[in-house]
Amino acid sequence: MNRVEGSSVYIGRVAELLPQLLTARRVIVITDSNVDRCHPSLISSYEHIVIGLGEQAKSFATLERVYTQLMDMYADRSTFILGIGGGVVTDITGFVATTYMRGVDFGFIPTTLLSQVDASVGGKNGVNVGGYKNMVGTFSQPQFVICDTTLLSTLPDREFRAGIAEIIKAAIIADSSLFAQLESTDFTQLRSNTSLLASVVEAALKVKIAIVSADEREKGLRRVLNLGHTIGHAIEKSSRVYNHGEAVAAGICCVADVAEKKAQLAAQDAERIRALCAHYDLNSQLPVPITQLLKAIRTDKKREGDSLHLIVPIAIGEVRDERLTFSEVEQLFAEN
Repeated sequence: MNRVEGSSVYIGRVAELLPQLLTARRVIVITDSNVDRCHPSLISSYEHIVIGLGEQAKSFATLERVYTQLMDMYADRSTFILGIGGGVVTDITGFVATTYMRGVDFGFIPTTLLSQVDASVGGKNGVNVGGYKNMVGTFSQPQFVICDTTLLSTLPDREFRAGIAEIIKAAIIADSSLFAQLESTDFTQLRSNTSLLASVVEAALKVKIAIVSADEREKGLRRVLNLGHTIGHAIEKSSRVYNHGEAVAAGICCVADVAEKKAQLAAQDAERIRALCAHYDLNSQLPVPITQLLKAIRTDKKREGDSLHLIVPIAIGEVRDERLTFSEVEQLFAEN
């Protein structure tokens, strides 16, 4: 098995890996209608629960429906819950498994690029409240995650690009070689070459896994994984123009602009960041005025009193965690 060092994340074919990782106990799958339609063979062998699509499905209403269905299916503490889908599915699955009967074992088969390189890995599971992302959640690690890049062939191009945004984020944080590889590759190559894609996915996963291993509950180092997310989450709260990856890419470009103007990031590195996003057709423009985003930032779950941690790039492969008051953040971006 191709296991990413220091983790329970495996890269390879589900058909080969899953029988080795699952015991003979009962398995119930949580999935969504897209997976039900595109990959029916993945779930046909198991009892399953199908949830709705999109961020609106990450709600207490969904949780209650899933809990009720599990009880109707007489699921007990020996039941293994397997989430098969994108980030919404893995968030719901992780939250449900961590809380149902005070906790049952679970695992993930992520079926989107974004969930393979980010959402399914790291142990964060959350639901949205009042339009704000992941305001209620848990830290709980799955027994395994299987990243099968062949499952990504059915993804729409836009969803595939959303995953590339998270790979770009990982490269900026801690892997300049991955950044250069993305510069020398293009969208069509990544879509068509599964071995190339698998190597890129593994490189991005190594960045995240190393950081999470050092700081599972985001008390310090793990905050760097929020690069682009302070603005990105505000975009998602304030507008429905961008999906998550697109919002993160715009957030990354925004903080890169700020870091360049503050002379924290060299002009050529800031330009490389903007150019790489453009290379993969990720829009760097904010879809709403910055004043509107600043209002949303004040309710960011990562705030600490009257301040928050803003992650800024200072080189390709290196970022800095800056704790700023909201007044300082507003002044910083208002000048941008």
